[in-house]
Amino acid sequence: MHIVSNRITIHRVLLALLATALAACTQPPPPAQQAAPKLDVPDTVTAIRDAGAKFTSDLEVHPLRDPAIDGLMQQARSQEIQQHYDQAMALAERALTLSHGSPEIIQYQAELEIGHKHYEAAAKLAQQSYDHGPKNGSLCARNIQTLIEARNALQDSAGAAQAKAQLPSCRVDRPVRM
Repeated sequence: MHIVSNRITIHRVLLALLATALAACTQPPPPAQQAAPKLDVPDTVTAIRDAGAKFTSDLEVHPLRDPAIDGLMQQARSQEIQQHYDQAMALAERALTLSHGSPEIIQYQAELEIGHKHYEAAAKLAQQSYDHGPKNGSLCARNIQTLIEARNALQDSAGAAQAKAQLPSCRVDRPVRM
């Protein structure tokens, strides 16, 4: 009887050791995924980006994208989220050089300038983007909204009113077909 109880005890000890060894081989659960950090930009930049996101037009112009430029712009946005605005601007400048003056990138630079409270520079870049970009759609709306915000910040109410009057021209309605 004593031998049987020793075997049971040895089996229990071996099972406990085996369970411990197996538990040591497992990996801990992955850390809970955190939500993407909220973009920390002034309300004016948010208003500009919202103007483009909410703007509806039946005609939108989107150029073909170069993956290298898209990669630089993704890095720039990542730097902006981390509040490394100078690095974001440098990456956008590199992307702009590769793109030969993309109005979309120029507008992004204008938004970064608004974030720095460099309103004159922002207005100049937004106007440049508007001059070289589409005169309809979401980019047009962001250009004009940047001009409105910059002019308001510079206390140029006449310039802001003039830009605001231009905003409806960014919308192109679908032609009526009969």
